[in-house]
Amino acid sequence: MTVRTVRVLLADDQSMVREALATLLGLEDDIEVVAQVARGDEVLAAAREHTPDVALLDIEMPGLTGIEAAARLRAELPEVKIVIVTTFGRPGYLRRAMESGAEAFLVKDAPASQLAEAVRQVLRGERVIDPGLAAAALADGADPLTGREREVLRAAADGSVNAEIARRLLLSEGTVRNYLSTAIQKTGARNRAEAVRIAREKGWL
Repeated sequence: MTVRTVRVLLADDQSMVREALATLLGLEDDIEVVAQVARGDEVLAAAREHTPDVALLDIEMPGLTGIEAAARLRAELPEVKIVIVTTFGRPGYLRRAMESGAEAFLVKDAPASQLAEAVRQVLRGERVIDPGLAAAALADGADPLTGREREVLRAAADGSVNAEIARRLLLSEGTVRNYLSTAIQKTGARNRAEAVRIAREKGWL
């Protein structure tokens, strides 16, 4: 009986990690890495060109995050199964990844055999979630920030003043101030810098 080969797209901005994953997956008889990219905004074009069955996406990438790239893949190529593989095992990332359409969420220190099996499982229509992260996500509760609050808080992360954030996001300064104030309150922070730190630690940014 012929075993079907699973076509995999790898996206990770760290070349050593990406190549190591490609090598490990390439040792499996039924898995072939058909494309590798280093940026989140290259994922969709690579998927269109190479028609993978499964996309393995890191979260922290230039251009687009893995979660943003997953949402675009889900919207335009829903037949591609999505596995998020990340160093950052944060509950908020897990929740956002699932909302973006990912079928699996694993941390990079998982055994290679577990990653290969996750690729096979999502192709069978199963979901694969790191159990420790799943428990933490349930304990942590939902992300309290709205999309706009998250966007404004992210823009404030580099120390930009309200006027600069307002120009960048095409908002009024008063609106920016209100969003930041609400984000600070929701995160339980004392100021915007602390709100950014807390939101990042939770995986909400």
